[in-house]
Amino acid sequence: MSPAPLVVGVLPGQPPEVLATAVMLSRSLSAPLVCAYVDEASYLVEWDPARSAHRLSLHPEADNAAIQAATERLRSEVAAVCDVPGVEWKLQTLAGDPARALGRLAADAGAAMIIVGTPGAGLGHRLTAALNGSVAAWLSHHQDRPVLIVPARTAVDGARHGGS
Repeated sequence: MSPAPLVVGVLPGQPPEVLATAVMLSRSLSAPLVCAYVDEASYLVEWDPARSAHRLSLHPEADNAAIQAATERLRSEVAAVCDVPGVEWKLQTLAGDPARALGRLAADAGAAMIIVGTPGAGLGHRLTAALNGSVAAWLSHHQDRPVLIVPARTAVDGARHGGS
């Protein structure tokens, strides 16, 4: 019997600490890693974990080529960190509310843990978290499995600890 997977929320350009922590845990536990990107510009029509989520775009005029290019860039970012010996990983794209989509995926996959980052720095991120709620906060209050919240290291933290 293989170990339960770890689910990690990924975003384009997210702080590297989140995925690096997930990879370290994956190697330590010999657990597969399910990297999940939630497309908030879509909504879930049907959930079929054996295949994929069937979704409709909230912006049907969006250019599919641009969406596909963004997904490929994200796949490259994830691969740059996850393509290491001892780590089995896959990237899965979900639709809808990020917290609920990650929770559904973790439940369906029988995940041992969900790993997410903290909201980014800056006023825009704070306003988004205040209006929409934090993915990490929602998961920590509504999950029956462990949720690891990885803080983003800021430039001030790096200078304080002698790093960059």
